[in-house]
Amino acid sequence: MIGRLRGEIVYKQPPYLMVEVNGVGYELESPMSTFYNLPAPGEQVILFTHLAVREDAHVLYGFFNDSERTLFRTLLRISGVGAKMALAILSGMSAEEFARCVQRDDTAALMRLPGIGKKTAERLVIEMRDRLDRLESVAGVPARGGTVAANAGATPVSDAVGALVALGYKPLEANRMVGAVASEGLASEEIIRAALKAVASYSS
Repeated sequence: MIGRLRGEIVYKQPPYLMVEVNGVGYELESPMSTFYNLPAPGEQVILFTHLAVREDAHVLYGFFNDSERTLFRTLLRISGVGAKMALAILSGMSAEEFARCVQRDDTAALMRLPGIGKKTAERLVIEMRDRLDRLESVAGVPARGGTVAANAGATPVSDAVGALVALGYKPLEANRMVGAVASEGLASEEIIRAALKAVASYSS
């Protein structure tokens, strides 16, 4: 099991990144909560990892801290929640916000995340409620597989749209979200953060 990586960031294109460790490049998928904290390519980073072994691929997921990984692993134990949905949850809200949704039975907020319908939101609230105590102590929460190449011709806007689509948003919706917040000079991570924040604010 690969539990942690320390190396140099080769590229980052949400939700994918590559970290080179002693000459070996590790491809990872990460939530936006991790991307917001990553340094620039060429700089050193330490990531906590989770290795998912499937019949068709071995997928490595990277997280900026152990709190994110703990919540990710806990979500995977919920019936109907896969890795893609868990990444979407971590990208759309912080661990603290997720905990508040569970504590307040706020299924409406969870349903604003891509791929989460009413039944799944209700299941998350019910099944995660009993796990919050463990998350509080371990994670600090209050009471695609295959080779991915960096696209040198991509723009921050197209990268942001691609990232939102990878998180589960439909292409038209992703384009609308990005178009509403994108402005010149913003990096892709900043556009994605603004788009997700705008969706949460608009729907609340």
